[in-house]
Amino acid sequence: MPGATLDHVVVDARDRMDEAVRIYQTLGFQLTPRGYHTLGSINHLAIFGTNYLELLGFGEGSAMRPELAAFPFGLNGLVFKTDDAEATFRHAQAAGVPALPANAFSRPVELDGQAQDARFRTTRVPPDASGIGRVYFCEHQTPELVWRPEWQAHPNGAQEMVRVVVATHDASRQAALFAKLFGKDAVTERADGSTELSLTGGGAVVLAPVSETIGKLGEAAPDPAGRADFMAALAIRVVSVPAVARMLHGVPGIVVEPHRVTIPARAAMNTALLFEDAHAG
Repeated sequence: MPGATLDHVVVDARDRMDEAVRIYQTLGFQLTPRGYHTLGSINHLAIFGTNYLELLGFGEGSAMRPELAAFPFGLNGLVFKTDDAEATFRHAQAAGVPALPANAFSRPVELDGQAQDARFRTTRVPPDASGIGRVYFCEHQTPELVWRPEWQAHPNGAQEMVRVVVATHDASRQAALFAKLFGKDAVTERADGSTELSLTGGGAVVLAPVSETIGKLGEAAPDPAGRADFMAALAIRVVSVPAVARMLHGVPGIVVEPHRVTIPARAAMNTALLFEDAHAG
């Protein structure tokens, strides 16, 4: 199976989608028009170079998907790319990962006055197997309806998501899962006690102790909301950290460093955002 390639992450807005849209637009993201999944959920996307951030929820006239009900507001979805969701399902099963069969769905996209269907297939790892939320694979059958140049320019200069920070009491559990899916060489234990899943093209999913993660994030840390292990922070590469600092200086609790601007989770739908340049450590 190919290496781990980040497709997107999911920030659950639940029934507060309008609020989530206002927040993320204020933080300098351009969002796609509201999408309506055939599964019943609604979404908006912040599209970057090769991956994207999804605000996912439900609202008037839409249904709440049962698999979303257990999760609070915030970063709860880690999604990898696949060219073939059915083949990925078979690989996961053979590797001893209890993945669920591939599921197909779509949402309408209007371009130049014409409606087209953006189509997807996914295979998911049950949350009790990952222990950190929803981990799954997404096959884009119509990528040209998602990665469009007019949606990839963000006022905050966001270019790409490069790191997902996961707070866990037992990194060996997630490390074993990732090793089965992507191979042992993709997973590395670091001297600081964290474990990293290397992403193709650079970047990583970082598995770090809960206490250390909260300690490093400080007041920016998300509310666990009853979760023992959880996705805590998202690092996004930007064109200019000083430009982001100037643009977002009024955000309560913002922390500005030479190569990073940290937006506290309470100001971003319970998701700590780290805007970084190429020199961030």
